[in-house]
Amino acid sequence: QVQLVESGGGLVQPGGSLRLSCAASGKISSINSMGWYRQAPGKQRELVAVITVGSSTNYADSVKGRFTISRDNAKNTVYLQMNSLKPEDTAVYYCKSHVLVGRYEYLYWGQGTQVTVSS
Repeated sequence: QVQLVESGGGLVQPGGSLRLSCAASGKISSINSMGWYRQAPGKQRELVAVITVGSSTNYADSVKGRFTISRDNAKNTVYLQMNSLKPEDTAVYYCKSHVLVGRYEYLYWGQGTQVTVSS
């Protein structure tokens, strides 16, 4: 069994910063792509950023230049550095990982962490 545990969410003022972490644990052979998604109240879950095993990245237009995704393969952890936060960034943030267990790839989601941007 594989678990993803997120941390780092909270309340921050507009213009502030937060750093989210998502650590994978369990019977992991390796991890392919890792990503962050978010879901605001009344809205669909959307992609925020994704990073491949080779560290290629892709971002939603709404966060380009403000958010940075990175990963530590030795720790099976993905990070999301969020700067210049705006009220519209308020959402529950989820990490997603494509995990190889033996010969098979599985998709796992974290439990989510709340990010609230408000003065």
